Amino acid sequence: MAKRIQFSATGGPEVLEYVDFEPKDPAAGEVQVENKAIGINYIDTYVRSGLYPAPLPSGLGSEAAGVVTKVGTGVSHIKVGDRVVYAQSSLGAYSEYHNVPAQKVAVLPEGISFEQAAASFLKGLTVQYLFRQTHKIKAGDIFLFHAAAGGVGLIASQWAKALGAKLIGTVGSDEKAALAKEAGAWATINYQTEDIAARVAELTQGEKVSVVYDSVGKSTWLASLDSLKRHGLLVSFGNASGPVKDVDLGILNQKGSLFVTRPSLNGYITTQEELAAASEELFSLIASDAIKVDVKDAQKFPLSQARRAHETLESRATTGSSLLIPGS
Repeated sequence: MAKRIQFSATGGPEVLEYVDFEPKDPAAGEVQVENKAIGINYIDTYVRSGLYPAPLPSGLGSEAAGVVTKVGTGVSHIKVGDRVVYAQSSLGAYSEYHNVPAQKVAVLPEGISFEQAAASFLKGLTVQYLFRQTHKIKAGDIFLFHAAAGGVGLIASQWAKALGAKLIGTVGSDEKAALAKEAGAWATINYQTEDIAARVAELTQGEKVSVVYDSVGKSTWLASLDSLKRHGLLVSFGNASGPVKDVDLGILNQKGSLFVTRPSLNGYITTQEELAAASEELFSLIASDAIKVDVKDAQKFPLSQARRAHETLESRATTGSSLLIPGS
């Protein structure tokens, strides 16, 4: 028997249950991973709440790092004993053991720990597709990135600096502003005390920006549009404040013939080859210390305390990444 987190009804963190289960052997094309560190991502709260529907009862989570314990038929690039990391898996990574499609698994280089990998893989792959595929960020570019002190935001700030670009990051406190600046943000905007669009205009001498990356959603929608120059692109990749609904497309014309896209990782990294290329770029930046991944002790939770981990995440009290640790 092993332990995992599941939920039988959608709702707040209180629906999460810590239960016993019997791990099944991996099916053809799958590997079984004994998880050593599990990534907590905001998308997990969307699944738990019902915003992103899942058949019930359901496991939760799609990212972790650990050791391969079993390999299903038809798998050749992964073997028992490999140190691996995965993201985009079927739901159920909040678990001591998880069966994962082998094409979602990357072998973890020596020198990158399980905690570093679980804290950065999904978030790092997200930044990779945002910066290198959805809209290619180049040296000298100035752009806006919301939630710059979050898990994705801190990686984005470091990646932008490595590219020689100028990231303007929104944050919710002076403490978070300092974290984002330390990570590499060129400038920060405290959305609690400053007008986002007005500050973007000021920082760019009235030019505004060509692209805005927005994972917040409803509460930043208009500010994001108002921060864009003519023909600018809004990349909406999350809904932390709730989804944007009932959009009158005419507003895009009124504000400068703007473009909007709603991408996802699954739309950009779908094959083993695409995963290998994106993860290699991420791992090389981590190995060179261009991207540093450190998780505060206060944001490492035993697997049994997933409820508390979600409460902490949704309180906006966290900075950077948070982890669940099996067996602790």
